[in-house]
Amino acid sequence: MDTKEPGLGELLRHVGELVEQGADAHYRTMKLPMQTPYRARYTPVLRALHAGAGTVTDITARTRLTQGAISQTVALLEADGLLERHALQDGRKSGIGLTAAGAALVEQLERHWAATFSAIEGLEDEIGHPLRQILDAAARALEREGFSARLAAARGDAR
Repeated sequence: MDTKEPGLGELLRHVGELVEQGADAHYRTMKLPMQTPYRARYTPVLRALHAGAGTVTDITARTRLTQGAISQTVALLEADGLLERHALQDGRKSGIGLTAAGAALVEQLERHWAATFSAIEGLEDEIGHPLRQILDAAARALEREGFSARLAAARGDAR
């Protein structure tokens, strides 16, 4: 093993940055009805809401992002007037939903999201691997046994 080669985390971050840069560049060319520039981090939250999520917990489950990251993004979307909170019957959580401006934005973004998945399929065809399936399988394996435990086992640490 050549330790001078990039590691898994470095490659994942680099690929993530390349995808986000491309998405951000495309969002800048779109004529979106917003006061502030669209942020790529809004996409998972908006897609989850559009798919029926109604709470931060729902969005976290659908996106597999951390609750903290989702809560921060929800606050930004709320500040931009794209979603609003409302009380739920049980009183323990607040629900969230799209405002009229948020719904109009999602309607415009649906075409972009379809193109995004088409571009992903093209990338997967080009590299000859089902990248999303591979990353999903890797995430599930790491959820079963964390990377720290895997490192300890590779080092032969007794735990």
